[in-house]
Amino acid sequence: MNRFLEIFMKFLFFLAACTSVMAVALICIFLFANGIPAMKEIGLWNFLSGTVWKPTNGYFGILSFIMGSIYVTAGAILVGVPIGLLTSVFMAYYCPKKIYTICKTAINLMAGIPSVVYGFFGLVCIVPMMRDLTGKDGSTMLTASLLLGIMILPTIVSVCEAAIRSVPEPYYEGALALGATKERSVFATVLPAAKSGIVAGIVLGIGRAIGETMAVVMVAGNQPRMPKGLLKGVRTLTSNIVLEMGYAADLHREALIATGVVLFVFILIINICVSLLKRRSDYES
Repeated sequence: MNRFLEIFMKFLFFLAACTSVMAVALICIFLFANGIPAMKEIGLWNFLSGTVWKPTNGYFGILSFIMGSIYVTAGAILVGVPIGLLTSVFMAYYCPKKIYTICKTAINLMAGIPSVVYGFFGLVCIVPMMRDLTGKDGSTMLTASLLLGIMILPTIVSVCEAAIRSVPEPYYEGALALGATKERSVFATVLPAAKSGIVAGIVLGIGRAIGETMAVVMVAGNQPRMPKGLLKGVRTLTSNIVLEMGYAADLHREALIATGVVLFVFILIINICVSLLKRRSDYES
């Protein structure tokens, strides 16, 4: 009976693994089968480097959306990475035990909040605040960057804290024994030793930011043009897909799927970077 149960569970686990692989494979097949023909018809260079998106007139340039995604993600990194890294250091070495559980629960709760709720928060709180501060429309690239910076905090904090705690305790104690202060021991000894895990957490945060849709749609202004400044509206790759897919047809629809292919390649590159960092970390350890 135990032998039969063991064989059944192995088969069940194998089936679950195959299902996951098949799901990813089907998504890839769908994207590339529908997106590549559109790229060929439009022209790969015209599609990637074109700055005009007017489907009704036959213009399908997504460079403005690519740059919008890059700029918004870069702004989110500038906001989220310093706060997330310092928070992870606080959680690992400075947080009192009495409030650690509260802080950890709050961070985990942030990770579970739906993106549309973040979008409502940005629309109700951040957009009016930016409008009052700048005297202009609050739905801008800066607003989207601030909101995404908040959204990537749970990912960065969780991964970076785990990386920091994985550093052997003798590293920290040895630095203290040599006369270093607690701050110098942490920032000059522990953080360099955990750099691979920290970078992996930052890269995962980038993946979360570049793939975000609903929150960006609600606060970024959604203007299909080249980004012209922090206080101007912007449209990202994900926003363009979700805004127009509902009524798109023929080449327009295929061009949106091709936009998804470009986004998929970006996410794939980010995942490869995480895998390489993880492999390097395991090799160094």
